[in-house]
Amino acid sequence: MLNQCQFIGNLGRDPEVRTFSNGNKVCNLRIACTEKWKSKDGERKERTEWVTVAIFQEGLIRVAEQYLRKGSKVFIQGKMATRKYQDQSGADKYSTEIVLQGFDGVLTMLDGKGGDDSGRNDDQQGSGYGAGGRPGNDMDGEIPFAACIV
Repeated sequence: MLNQCQFIGNLGRDPEVRTFSNGNKVCNLRIACTEKWKSKDGERKERTEWVTVAIFQEGLIRVAEQYLRKGSKVFIQGKMATRKYQDQSGADKYSTEIVLQGFDGVLTMLDGKGGDDSGRNDDQQGSGYGAGGRPGNDMDGEIPFAACIV
């Protein structure tokens, strides 16, 4: 079985980092993945899907806290997970998110620090981080757009 999702999009808000009582952290991102096309009659169309991301890798959390801001363009790769919780009235609710945890989570910044891509030269494009926040590959090959394989 394969559970791997890949998305390219822009952050809809600044990263939110929370610390649990045991000292571990989670960083939550909301990514807007927008698809644009022309209809048969030549009309421009657009659809945006919002993707929720939960990062549990310490190194990637540090990268997100330090460099990502609302509007930052990112590539993320992780696993789809659905969790069940109860709201205040006791009703069961479900939330589906992309989880970056373990060795296979990837976060790649596709623009400059803080979403600003001005003044960037070709040597600075695409800062990639793999498990533990260590620099990864710069994604030299073709990049799939908003593809999710479950």
